Amino acid sequence: MIQIIYISNGRTEMSESVDILKEISVSDALWLDLFSPTGDEKRAVETFLDTTLQSRAQAEEIESSSRYSEDASSVFINTSFLIPGPENYNMESVSFILTEKTVTSIRQVPLRSFTDIQRRAMSNFKSYPTGFHILIGILENRIDLDADMIELMSKEIAQYSKRVSLGEDVNEEFLLDINQLQENTMLVRENIVDKQRMISSLLKSDKTPKSVVNKLNIILKDVSSLINHTNFSFERLEYLQNTVLGIINLDQNKIMKVFTFVSLLLMPPTLIASIYGMNVKLPLIGGNWDIAVVGSVMLISIITALLIFRRRKML
Repeated sequence: MIQIIYISNGRTEMSESVDILKEISVSDALWLDLFSPTGDEKRAVETFLDTTLQSRAQAEEIESSSRYSEDASSVFINTSFLIPGPENYNMESVSFILTEKTVTSIRQVPLRSFTDIQRRAMSNFKSYPTGFHILIGILENRIDLDADMIELMSKEIAQYSKRVSLGEDVNEEFLLDINQLQENTMLVRENIVDKQRMISSLLKSDKTPKSVVNKLNIILKDVSSLINHTNFSFERLEYLQNTVLGIINLDQNKIMKVFTFVSLLLMPPTLIASIYGMNVKLPLIGGNWDIAVVGSVMLISIITALLIFRRRKML
């Protein structure tokens, strides 16, 4: 699927057919958005732009040289967009090709940021006169969504912290939930750092119009603040994880303390029972009160051990 936004008679138009590329010039095209494009659509765009579109494998490269590059007339950018799910977050690669007035995007999944900017570009052409302005609009929209995700994660972390403070039962499932939050936080941070690297590269490029430099600087400051927030959230999760592990260890120590105390209390009467179980002549044996006497000695030994433990504050 392809959506082409171009200028015609002083206003923006949209077409979903590559045939329109034969009727317009590169200077008229504002945005070529390829969503899961077919081979014919990719070849038509390559012919129109006189360049080669990057494949999905190239878009997913992690080397800096593969994430951002330039040639004599174009800027090539590969970045990632975070897709939130019910539990896990996924990173989806998106490629951009920037010329003087045209931006070309290649993606495999629907993205809310693209839909919003398409609608705005169609209704307000003056706000998006070039492909650079459209790319910045996408970035601004995406940073706002990332900020919302970070805010939701912070609220979720606060809920887990409150559960711990209220003394709710913490178990293996609770720890796994915290671990999943840590994974999501790292993915969000990775996604934001990728945007920071991309914006920094654009600011250093001679091809970036001076009219968008101020906006890029503002976005870069917003990104830096989001990175600081994700760092704080990750540290908070580590503290929460350590607290939960400490609580679990304390509970286990209490259980072991009870078992140890019971074992120690039963050691003296067990010794007495073992002695009087011997097949030899022993004192206090031979009367009608043998069981009562031995039982009393065993009870006295338990009480004596209990008093010693309490006196030494071992209970």
